[in-house]
Amino acid sequence: MASKALVPFLVAMMLLTGVCNTLFTKYQDNQCVRNCDDPDPKNRKTFEQPVLQTAQMFVGEVGCWLIVGIMAVYQRYANRKNPKADGYQAVNNGEVEADDAASINSEHPLVQPPVKKYAGPDGLLKGFGILLLALPAICDILGTTLVNAGLFMVAASIYQMTRGALVLFVGLFSVLFLHRKLHLFQWISLVGVVVGVALVGLAGVIWPDSKDAVKQAVEDASSPAALRAALGVFLIAGAQIFTATQFVLEEFLLERSSIDAIEVVGWEGLFGLAVTLICMLVLHLAVGRTDAGRYGMFDMVEGFRQMTEYRAIWVSSILTMISIGGFNFFGLSVTRNVSATARSTIDSCRTLFIWIVSLGLGWETFKGLQVVGFALLVYFTFLFNGVVQPPFKFLRPNEEIEELLPEEPIEHI
Repeated sequence: MASKALVPFLVAMMLLTGVCNTLFTKYQDNQCVRNCDDPDPKNRKTFEQPVLQTAQMFVGEVGCWLIVGIMAVYQRYANRKNPKADGYQAVNNGEVEADDAASINSEHPLVQPPVKKYAGPDGLLKGFGILLLALPAICDILGTTLVNAGLFMVAASIYQMTRGALVLFVGLFSVLFLHRKLHLFQWISLVGVVVGVALVGLAGVIWPDSKDAVKQAVEDASSPAALRAALGVFLIAGAQIFTATQFVLEEFLLERSSIDAIEVVGWEGLFGLAVTLICMLVLHLAVGRTDAGRYGMFDMVEGFRQMTEYRAIWVSSILTMISIGGFNFFGLSVTRNVSATARSTIDSCRTLFIWIVSLGLGWETFKGLQVVGFALLVYFTFLFNGVVQPPFKFLRPNEEIEELLPEEPIEHI
């Protein structure tokens, strides 16, 4: 548990790194990589590598092992300086005889058992059971790749707001698979979240930012920007199904084992990176080498060429990896020190900051309907998480509200 003085710093850093994750990824999407000197903007090709962006996310998660190692070294150093931390406690000779006399009738042992040191996960994740973390990692691969593909087609703020649909699927899956109970006001909140996300998506379809909406490899060049924006919103919202499944799987596994949350992120990073690299190789051989797939998102050789040849892309890749690692560390630290109410507020601020920065950089235009959708999304998310009380008395439950995910998993990006 961090000291109270550190909590504002942790929150600020979580907010900063979370905003950077989205902005750095969108910045990559805007970089021209082919035909950049062509006078016709339609012939210029931007960086379209969602699978490669998923891999860089997992590299950032693997970086959590560096934090685990630093913490282990620090703990070992602290234990050497403070013997009590290793279970050793000096005996006061002046009290030995009194202690001996008192110990005759004592029900407690004279020698306390040594403090048990953490020796790795137990329960379901013990030994080869750690491989079970590959399941949420695969969900993370599918969800992250889909949202990265959707980010090609919509503005950064619409991308972030559409991800608010996550609360809908978390709520539904918690009831179906974890047998949690939802109250009437929470069901109403889920409907409100759907309406808010729909309005945000509709704003992107009616007023698409065409300069930011790039063609997907499988799309026809004459497709209108509105259809691309609609597809982008659909991909991002659909990706939340996989993210919610990841959350429910993590909740199921963490309830039945003992493991530090940051190690969970590290293991999922290792498994996710391994699976992603294997899939990239298979897709490159099956699709990327063909005439239709060349220069597309499955052309691994072209993707690595673009990432290494263009400075803006490889620099932003490194910054993205650092920000993702930082977001996971600070996010987990905040999870242990603040309530779900505070985390909901932080995530809403993250969306708002992304929106403001995107408008300031000229990446998107202001849309009034998007404001309405965002307001509904924030209100009903706050209502669902208990930040605000239901407006009517009959909606307020008399019993204590059960927490859907007590283990409190966090989004990794």
